[in-house]
Amino acid sequence: MGESIRIGVLGASGYTGADMVRLAARHPRIEIAALTANTHAGKQMAEVFPHLGVLDLPTLQNWEEVDWGTVDAIVCGLPHGTTQDITKQILAAHPRTRIIDMSADFRLRNTSVYASAYGQDHRAPEIQPEAVYGLSEHYRAEIAGARLVACPGCYPTAVLTALLPIVAAGIVDATDLIIDAKSGVSGAGRGLKQNTLFCEAGEGLSPYSIGTHRHAPEIEQEITRAAGEAVTVNFTPHLVPMSRGELVTCYVKLTNGASPADVREALRRRYAEEPFVHVLPEGGVPATQAVRGSNHVMVGVFPDRIPGRAIVIGALDNLVKGSAGQALQNLNLAFGIEETEGLMQLALFP
Repeated sequence: MGESIRIGVLGASGYTGADMVRLAARHPRIEIAALTANTHAGKQMAEVFPHLGVLDLPTLQNWEEVDWGTVDAIVCGLPHGTTQDITKQILAAHPRTRIIDMSADFRLRNTSVYASAYGQDHRAPEIQPEAVYGLSEHYRAEIAGARLVACPGCYPTAVLTALLPIVAAGIVDATDLIIDAKSGVSGAGRGLKQNTLFCEAGEGLSPYSIGTHRHAPEIEQEITRAAGEAVTVNFTPHLVPMSRGELVTCYVKLTNGASPADVREALRRRYAEEPFVHVLPEGGVPATQAVRGSNHVMVGVFPDRIPGRAIVIGALDNLVKGSAGQALQNLNLAFGIEETEGLMQLALFP
């Protein structure tokens, strides 16, 4: 079976960190050697997440207390703005360590764009150039040799999975993309925020960060590469009163005489051999409840009522394929392990 890979999880008390622990605990090649959560240092994981109490896990620590030389890889689930300094320090001291970062700190290749989107200067510009964008199905070869992998955000994962192949094929107009996105409340993190309180988020649906969401530049970065020209997208996210799940509805303008059937076929061909991306047959409707708790993505294509346009819909679990699951997929790639290892759970339904 091969030697165990010892990992540490930074930010294990957050939703993405906890889901990483949940997935990694049943991976046959992974040993969880260290867990950090500065605000909960000294506690057992069961005190923070009772559902993980059946596992034999390390005590939570401050990140500075961990001997990072004893781990092979680090999965980072810290909020944006807190990862760069830590990553820089760890890589300087332990250059052979692999870091799989689930935060936003290394996703944007242009550090000026990062500063504009996140309201602060990038504090590790010297290592940004070696970060590989961790959209597994599109950067597989680069991820395999990377020391630092920047996992995409949950919205970009869903949007880019649905759009990159058809933009690259030249059958949709990359300058006319409208993206209506909806996510469960866990996407906002575990910190206390007024808009995610039960009375604020429950029994309703609300848009947020209208015209200013930080994931838009990340989406534009990748679509621009696929299109070969600068692209600006129309992107509006919404908060849905459910714990997890994400659905994106993308409105596209067809080009070069393409039809919605051509769009579906282009996606089908691109993902035919992919274990986690499923292009549904004509009439198949992606839904969050069909992917909940799994690393699977569903994509469906429909004709628009407006001639010359199509609607492309994608659904995934924001904490799994949109975060921890994709991080584990990238960890498998980085260590030459079968890519699906530890990730073949079916959706939890109903």
